[in-house]
Formats: sequence, C-alpha cells, structure tokens
Amino acid sequence: MDLTIRIATVADIPALNGLIEASVRGLQASDYSPAQLDAALGSVFGVDRQLIADETYFIAERDGRLLGCGGWSRRRTLFGADAVADRDDSVLTPAVDAARIRAFFVHPDAARQGVGAAILSACEAAATKAGFTALELGATLTGLPFYRRYGYEPIERRDAPLPRGESLAIVAMRKVVSANAPAPVPEPT
Repeated sequence: MDLTIRIATVADIPALNGLIEASVRGLQASDYSPAQLDAALGSVFGVDRQLIADETYFIAERDGRLLGCGGWSRRRTLFGADAVADRDDSVLTPAVDAARIRAFFVHPDAARQGVGAAILSACEAAATKAGFTALELGATLTGLPFYRRYGYEPIERRDAPLPRGESLAIVAMRKVVSANAPAPVPEPT
C-alpha cells in the first residue's frame, strides 16, 4: 500500500481544502442532496485548525499525493470545521470522557483502499496512548458502515444545522477501547 501517515501542518490547509471538497462531492452525493453538500462545505465539512494546532490531525499520502485526512481530539467538539458556531474547545478528561474521532475525508480515487483504516488506526493508537479508553465521533450517513466495521456503535442520530436552512443527518457513535488492545486491523480490499 506504501502509505505515509504524518501530522498535518498549517501549510497543508490549501491541499486539505481541495481534498475535503473532492471527498464530499465524490463520495457523499448518494446520501445527501447537492444543496446539503454545498451548505455543509466550510461549515460541517472543512478544516479544523484546532486539530492541526493540537498535532492530532493526520494526513495519508502515497508518493507525495494527499489521499486522506482525519484526526482525533482531546476537545469536546464532536464534528465540524472552524466555522461551526457552537464549538466547544474545552479539554476532555481521559479517565472520564471519550476522545473524539474527527474530520475524516478520503479522496474518491483512493476510496476503499485502506486509507481511512490506516488513519483511524493511527488516531485510535494516539488517543489510547493519551489515556482515553473510549472514543466518540459524528459519522455521516456515508461513513456509518466504515465506522461500524471498526467497532463503533450508533448512539443517536442528530440533524446538524447548516446555512440556508439546510440540515445534515449525523450519527453519533461510540467505541470502548482498552489501553492494552491492539490497533484495528484493516479489512483486505
């Protein structure tokens, strides 16, 4: 697979913006309307600079080409880009709270090739190393089967408000992990 997983930097933001738009338009069109996707880009779907500042946002590359991104967070915000109005960047307590799995996007040309699984494995390992024993995320309808495959269970469905009166269905999910558990093994493709 020859994937390189590394921490995203501020210099990556322009490329991340392009990847996110390609991912959203290429992979989520069967689950959301064009109006929902347009409204979600830049609000729910977009770069979260706090993840980059915290050095918890990963990039997957092959031969220098950006194929995917995703991160984990020790902060309360469950999903959304910088522009989300009700962000809560207060710090979670590992012994009490679940770390957040955040902002996963894979380029359509790299879908179902283990990119998301490699990033998820890196996130789970880092969050576990930081002392978290549970993980939560806000999955899109498109991402729901992927996260289920790696042991995340749905908690509740929410409608995230979007600009122009639109909303986006998001499924809150949770997984309990152990500090001694091995990282998830990607399914063969």
